[in-house]
Amino acid sequence: MFRRLRSDIQAVFDNDPAARNWLEVVFTYSGLHAIWAHRVAHALYRRKFYTLARIISQFSRFMTGIEIHPGAKIGDRLFIDHGMGVVIGETCEIGDDVVIYQGVTLGGTGKEKGKRHPTIGNNVVIGSGAKVLGSFKVGDNSNIGANSVVVREVPPNSTVVGIPGRVVRSNGQRVDRLDHTKIPDPIVEMFRGMQREIEELRGELEALRREKEIRQREQDGLPATMGEQGGRGAEEPRTPRPASAPERDEADARKLKITTGGDA
Repeated sequence: MFRRLRSDIQAVFDNDPAARNWLEVVFTYSGLHAIWAHRVAHALYRRKFYTLARIISQFSRFMTGIEIHPGAKIGDRLFIDHGMGVVIGETCEIGDDVVIYQGVTLGGTGKEKGKRHPTIGNNVVIGSGAKVLGSFKVGDNSNIGANSVVVREVPPNSTVVGIPGRVVRSNGQRVDRLDHTKIPDPIVEMFRGMQREIEELRGELEALRREKEIRQREQDGLPATMGEQGGRGAEEPRTPRPASAPERDEADARKLKITTGGDA
């Protein structure tokens, strides 16, 4: 029993850089108090003292703001940081070296009997405000981003973000368990992909517009501009177009009128 108490205290030092000494940890960390109260309540629950177990769990909830059902199974070195608003359901199972931040719910999705809460693997980090709902497993070495809503199974060595939770990876590597800034955002990645496609479409439209202008100039007998020629040199001088026969007759009549000062 004392070995387990020491491992619980050591988990605080391993995961919280603000922890200074064991006296401070023992007397001021509500997450640690909730875990110790749960161990007592769970022992009574296993011996079918259900009412007494619930009384202890509710007293712990009143004192710490953390509600852990006495039927939940918790492994070694669980660390609940801050803890206010954490809810852990009756059939929930939590592995070793798990970190849970404030506002996390490990709950069910209905009123069915039997196993209805998630199973959390080893070395899992669950960010602030995340909701893991349903009877499925979150694999070992996984991370669940803050405010995510997870409703389906999570493979090992994965990162889940978003509503509903989406599995994303970081080059197949496990993300630093305490560095939430490295958790990718699939929504941002989607918008970036859309922006790249828009830029490509704009480039294609610009190329088509230039090609149309060049073809129109060729039909009008106009030379291409310097930009359309691709830097092949200065624009050639424009050659006057020869006048047609009707145009020549009209010009001669105009000259005769000016010379005689009246109609011919």
